[in-house]
Amino acid sequence: MRIAIFGAGAIGGFLGVKLLQAGADVTFIARGAHLEAMRTRGVTLKSDGETLTLRPRCTSEPSEAGPQDYVVVTLKAHSLPAAAPQIAQLLGPETALVTGINGIPYWYFYGLDGPYRDRRVESVDPGGRLWEVLPPSRVIGAVVYPSAEVVEPGVILHVEGDRFTLGEPDGSKSPRVQALSRLMIQAGLKAPVRPRIRDELWVKLWGNLAFNPLSALTGAPLDRLATQGDLRTVARTMMAEAQAVAEAVGARLLIDIDQRISGAAAVGAHKTSMLQDLERGRPMEIDALLGAVVELGQLVGRPMPTCELVLTLVRERARQAGCYPSS
Repeated sequence: MRIAIFGAGAIGGFLGVKLLQAGADVTFIARGAHLEAMRTRGVTLKSDGETLTLRPRCTSEPSEAGPQDYVVVTLKAHSLPAAAPQIAQLLGPETALVTGINGIPYWYFYGLDGPYRDRRVESVDPGGRLWEVLPPSRVIGAVVYPSAEVVEPGVILHVEGDRFTLGEPDGSKSPRVQALSRLMIQAGLKAPVRPRIRDELWVKLWGNLAFNPLSALTGAPLDRLATQGDLRTVARTMMAEAQAVAEAVGARLLIDIDQRISGAAAVGAHKTSMLQDLERGRPMEIDALLGAVVELGQLVGRPMPTCELVLTLVRERARQAGCYPSS
């Protein structure tokens, strides 16, 4: 099975190493110092007290890899539009595109029963370009739960988690999604196939849409946001507004708000990815995590005053830090 990991950083590198161990033919597509280190010394994974180094095929040029059976995309959402033409070079007639990206995906409304069927989400797919270059018919949705980081070029530390929930947008248990699930399970990962992948997306997004921007605005870690009374109230209000939107577009949230907040608190004094990006001067996932949710709220006519306010503030905070495009 030929698999390309596009954006083989922390999560992509962790997954790629596991798939290599399971016997897949894996190509790592990366760039910069991380790519050069992997080419020179291989990729090292530190996980569960063990250290493993493998030497996968690595490149910055997708055309060198050729058509794949699966392309796993582990970029951040804001990087996807620019990368789409390169990703398209990896697609053969039957290639499946596995989108392990946080937030509302560009394909969210693809084939979805109801009045918004096949609608483009402008916040993450400006002008519908992604829909055309990376057709949603190729997509297998993935919700990524592991935590990992690149601690130095070529070296990945797996912090926790081993679950990648998979699902076809149409809810089917297709041969392609079942084959991928079997391979990932063989690799020692949890890879359940769910008939309602959008519900799974919302449960992860539900916390991210509140805690990530609030952490960027306040500098507070996750446990403080989830337990400090006034901060928890703001997060909870945002999540309640988002729940109304999720349900209006047909999603069913699998837990309640307080359970989701308690789960975040249990993670401890963790800096969210958005706060880390702000501190490092990197582009922030504002539109995929919150902007798209506000867009959906406007679409379905659900008021989101707190989410809209926080979105305005975090965009400006990011602009001042050079981490968001200026309007």
